[in-house]
Amino acid sequence: MRCRALPWYLLLLFLALPAFARPVKTTVEAGRSAPAFSLPGRSGTVALDSLRGRVVYVDFWASWCEPCRRSFPWLNTLRERYADRGLTVVAINLDKDRRAADAFLEKFPASFAIAFDPAGKTAEAYRVSAMPSSFLIGPTGELLSSCAGFDPRKTGALEALIQEACSR
Repeated sequence: MRCRALPWYLLLLFLALPAFARPVKTTVEAGRSAPAFSLPGRSGTVALDSLRGRVVYVDFWASWCEPCRRSFPWLNTLRERYADRGLTVVAINLDKDRRAADAFLEKFPASFAIAFDPAGKTAEAYRVSAMPSSFLIGPTGELLSSCAGFDPRKTGALEALIQEACSR
C-alpha cells in the first residue's frame, strides 16, 4: 500500500515547491543605468557607450533558441522602421561556440549589429533569465523596459515603447 502512495506524495511535494520559493529578480530595473558592455562583433567592437544619444534595443540570443528564430525577422523590421528615428538594434549572442552562432546567422540573416559574449558576462550583468531577453535603453543610457522571451502578439506594445523613446 505504501508503494502505491509514494508517487502521489512525490507529485504533491514537487507541486508544492514553488510555494516555498522566493521570487528572484530576473532583470535590471527600469530607470537605472543599463550595464555597459564592449564586445567583439562581426565587424569590430560593439560598445554601449558608443551608442549614447541613440535608443538601443539589446536582444540576448543563442543558436539553440527556437523563439530567437522567430524574433530575428522582427528585429530586422525594427531596424528598418526606426533606424532613421534614432534606434540601434544590438543582438548579443551567448553561444560558447562561435560556429553555432555563424550557422544560425546564415539561416536567419541580421541587418542589425551582432555582438558575441561566449562567457555570458553581459547576460549576467543584465540578469538574463530567458532566451531571448531584450532591453530597451534610452539615449542617456537609462533602462526603459525589459522583456523575457518573445511573443509575436506583444510586438505592438514593444514597438509603441520604441516609438515613444525615439520621439523624446
